[in-house]
Amino acid sequence: MTEDKKLLRVAIDGPSGSGKSTVAKLIAKEYGIDYVDTGAMYRAMGLKIKRTGITCEEGPEMDELLESTVIDFSGNQIFLDGEDVSELIRTQEISMMASECSALPSVRNKLATLQQEMGASKSVVMDGRDICSVVMPDAEYKFFVTATPEERAMRRYKELIGRGENPEYETILKEINERDYNDTHRDVNPLKQTEDAVLVDTTEMDIDQVVSTIKGIIGDR
Repeated sequence: MTEDKKLLRVAIDGPSGSGKSTVAKLIAKEYGIDYVDTGAMYRAMGLKIKRTGITCEEGPEMDELLESTVIDFSGNQIFLDGEDVSELIRTQEISMMASECSALPSVRNKLATLQQEMGASKSVVMDGRDICSVVMPDAEYKFFVTATPEERAMRRYKELIGRGENPEYETILKEINERDYNDTHRDVNPLKQTEDAVLVDTTEMDIDQVVSTIKGIIGDR
């Protein structure tokens, strides 16, 4: 058996709010392997772009920004240029900025390279928008986790209520639909289900059912 065959790499794609990150973390814990939150990486880039105030478009300023950017994980935290930004990147504003900057080829190339390096030689669970198609096309297991926009908006609404915020459901739903459109219509690596990815619709499922479904496919590794 080759060394590659011994790896367990799980690629999970899906739209915003589908629960894929929560599922990915639990699957990684179940199998004792690393979890890579690629969405957090794009959020970190979105935060940096917002802070610097540069226009989210290709050009020398963006190239310089990317060259100076360092994104890393430690435990369950993400660091941007050495700063723990785990909480700062979880706002809806930064989510929309992440969607905008993820349409840029230079940003996607920068982060995809980092992600490919992480998944090249060790067992990982990685979730995002183009993990199955671009980052880990040779992953041993691929899943496309989704739910209706209305269900995803309600989950986000409840999450924000739980944080003590005062969100508007209709605003959240509008932003989710906008992000879905941006993610599926961008020129570079748009969000889509690959032919070899297993569809998991979580609309009528709780988190334990989703994890059980995915574990049932991966089996005892």
